[in-house]
Amino acid sequence: MVAAWADGFALAPADWQALRFTLLQAGLSAAVSSLLAIPVARALFRRRFPLRGLLIRLLAAPFVLPVVVAVMGLLTVFGRGGPINVGLGWLGLPEVSIFGLHGVVLANVFFNLPLATRMLLHGWQAIPSERFRLAQSLGLPPSTQFRHLEAPMLRAQLPGIFAVILLICLASFAIALMLGGGPKASTLELAIYQSLRFEFDLGRAALLAAVQFSLCAVITLLAAKLTLPQGFGAGLGRSMDSPAPKSWRRLCDVVAIAAAALFLFGPLLAVVIKGVPGLAALPNGVWPAVLRSVVVAVVSALLASAAALIMATGAARNKGKAIELAAMLPLAASALVLGTGLFLLVRPWIAPESVALPITVLVNATLTLPYLFRLLLPEARQLRADYGRLTASLGLPRRTRLRFVTLPRLARPLGYGAGLAAALSMGDLGVIALFAGDGGATLPLFVQHLIGAYRLQQAAAASLILVAVSFALFWAFDRLGSYYADA
Repeated sequence: MVAAWADGFALAPADWQALRFTLLQAGLSAAVSSLLAIPVARALFRRRFPLRGLLIRLLAAPFVLPVVVAVMGLLTVFGRGGPINVGLGWLGLPEVSIFGLHGVVLANVFFNLPLATRMLLHGWQAIPSERFRLAQSLGLPPSTQFRHLEAPMLRAQLPGIFAVILLICLASFAIALMLGGGPKASTLELAIYQSLRFEFDLGRAALLAAVQFSLCAVITLLAAKLTLPQGFGAGLGRSMDSPAPKSWRRLCDVVAIAAAALFLFGPLLAVVIKGVPGLAALPNGVWPAVLRSVVVAVVSALLASAAALIMATGAARNKGKAIELAAMLPLAASALVLGTGLFLLVRPWIAPESVALPITVLVNATLTLPYLFRLLLPEARQLRADYGRLTASLGLPRRTRLRFVTLPRLARPLGYGAGLAAALSMGDLGVIALFAGDGGATLPLFVQHLIGAYRLQQAAAASLILVAVSFALFWAFDRLGSYYADA
């Protein structure tokens, strides 16, 4: 009897295959995204050109796109009839398939390269500009400056960035579902979905969910141990205006920025081209859905920002890793899993549709908390190292310290993170699909209904509105943070 019970809770060969593929695609995606972000972020940091600020903000667009919309754009560009395969045909080369491991990695890099770039760009901006001016006054070449100033920042930032992207890719359910290409490219999330939806094997689904959750927890702990403080000391907060390296280094920077922009904005342009013709025939109900989505997104972003600020400053004061682990663990869950648990919890007591929007707000705030926390933690630690003893010796009250020390120094990553949380909440479909009634749909659910009714042109137009509103919210929060930081 004990042996039968143990066999029921053992991983089957197909489960081991799903675990191996999950680790492979997540590891490759995180490594490629993190490594490609280094030259792009460095080029954006040291080059000044027209519309640079616009380009930096537009880099967030792929990450905040709803997955279904973004995959449609990737299929348009990299699919069988896309310009990439057409160009390969003209050159006499074989076509490439976007399905399978390389397709999943490509989509993950498309989503996460902008996130890694922005996080590294914040790291470069956190290096006091006085250090660069001193190095240039001493006549140090760019390679020496990189070794003594930029490499320590990368050692401090890259483990956390890699961990965040790795955890995101471990839970990339929609990407693997649409681009996986068969049983050999199945992830743990796909196996959980199959167990619940088709086999109704609750024990196997729970076991796979526990494996994934444990895996993410271990990765979070390892990343926390590998994260190092930068130790540059305090600066005067001035921007870096000194001339950037020229000759072949300028060419490398131009190529890095141009290649990243082309890779990221090509699928976005495809989404725009498909959606514009349907804007003249939008169905009734789209604007109330937009309003509900905006309310959910803004409230979720404010809740996640407040929680992340409290936890990041708390983790900076304490040497233990408990707060960091608690903040990162939501990445181990998915919106659909949390929504299912909450649905079963509230259904005996209250009609689920009556609490659809509040529950969506809470789940979205919980799931976006790790992104904000990881953005704030390195700079919160640096802030504590630079100004902790000074503020303590002056006896500043907490409110004064928050207003004049903490918020100005953390405003830029806080604004970027709040915009990220708002945009991700705008595109969420998992929770609202379980709770919303006929009259409470948000814009992503509205788009899904249009697709289900085969009103594809209207769905493309509504998707374009979803993209525009998501990016507008991100832009507003990010611009507010930058304005407050520079004030």
